[in-house]
Amino acid sequence: MKTAMIALTVALLSVAPALGEPAPASVKTDDGVRVVVPARAIARGDVIAKSDLTYADVPAANAAFGVATSIRQIEGKQTRRVLRAGEPVRRSDVRAPILVTKGSTVTMTFSAPGITLTAVGRAMSEGGLGESVTVLNPVSYRQITATVTGPGTVAAGDVSTTISSDTAPRQLAAAQR
Repeated sequence: MKTAMIALTVALLSVAPALGEPAPASVKTDDGVRVVVPARAIARGDVIAKSDLTYADVPAANAAFGVATSIRQIEGKQTRRVLRAGEPVRRSDVRAPILVTKGSTVTMTFSAPGITLTAVGRAMSEGGLGESVTVLNPVSYRQITATVTGPGTVAAGDVSTTISSDTAPRQLAAAQR
């Protein structure tokens, strides 16, 4: 395990300068550990720009698990809480920007080989790109879990995985009601 961590650190050290990024937090500096901090206070719900962030060295004892070590991990994300200037940013403090809001009308897409079906639904939860949300079908009043694919659009998965040959007639008849 220790050998794997050393190999990972060496790999990150060799890539970081090529990307124009300072060394990741796993590398200790003379003043401690390098982490990402806001250059100014950032309000809850704001989308973070690269200019909002900077690096700071913190004592190794204060570097918590999950603290962002690269601006690229945080840039373009939306804050879950107020971020204070100079305080390390944890990856759990940010999320993908919300594209589907609770209560909004969304377009659900169901795909199967050779066919794509779309329907309108109501979002029962909020989510960002690639996150799962719950959507209510207003016709059947069934709730499904879908993945956010864009603003106001979700993918409900592959229909072919839910319809098997022995249950297909019953499921298709129920879907047509």
